[in-house]
Amino acid sequence: MLQLDQVSKNFGGLPALSDVSFTVPKGKLTALIGPNGAGKSTLINCITGVMKPSSGNIQFQQQKIENLLAYKISRLGISRTFQNLKTFPRLTVLDNVLTGLTSEAGNSMLLAMLRLPDLRHRERQLKLRALESLDRFGLADKANWPAGVLAYGDKKRVELARATVGKPQLILLDEPVAGLNAEETAAVGEQLRLLRRTGHTMLLVEHDMDLVMEIADQVVVLDSGKSIATGTPDEVRRNPLVLEAYLGRMDATA
Repeated sequence: MLQLDQVSKNFGGLPALSDVSFTVPKGKLTALIGPNGAGKSTLINCITGVMKPSSGNIQFQQQKIENLLAYKISRLGISRTFQNLKTFPRLTVLDNVLTGLTSEAGNSMLLAMLRLPDLRHRERQLKLRALESLDRFGLADKANWPAGVLAYGDKKRVELARATVGKPQLILLDEPVAGLNAEETAAVGEQLRLLRRTGHTMLLVEHDMDLVMEIADQVVVLDSGKSIATGTPDEVRRNPLVLEAYLGRMDATA
């Protein structure tokens, strides 16, 4: 589904990523872990076109995307959530999720002004899909609330609903349970398991090692911008380089 080949990113001559290479298999959940400053979010930004890699290749379904604009990458079927919340606080929860369907809504000003039956039918279908996504994440009863008044955990779930509403082929999740309590984390974990069981391909950036080791099919470990290990959760758990660089700093709690 996704292949990275020697991807590097420099900021003012300082390397944030150095020759990172790995693949994301179709229908699997791949976790990307590492200590703070390892380059995880930078890598997500390079994949989604928010940043351009300094060198290396990124292929999505055998198409090179490293030089494409972000909106073109999105239209290929890649969606994401953000480490820092990116909701529209004054829009309703439903409208926030509808922004995940922008590429399917059409872009004709004339049709929007004429309000033809075909356009109204399309809008109804998109709203139904958005409501279904909200229901999947337990937010249907808050569809008409302004997103800005939601609790932090609910805002995280709004981002998940928006990232999945367009039925993307690849979902990039940047710390989806950061700041959540144990109950909220367990709920998100179950939702991610459901997405995986229904065939979704995901790349998960996360610091919660218990969650990662429970749900990931494959784990990639970054340290100081370099990939130091790739394997199953059990293989990574026992890797001495990983224990030293990351898990060991958390007393190997995983």
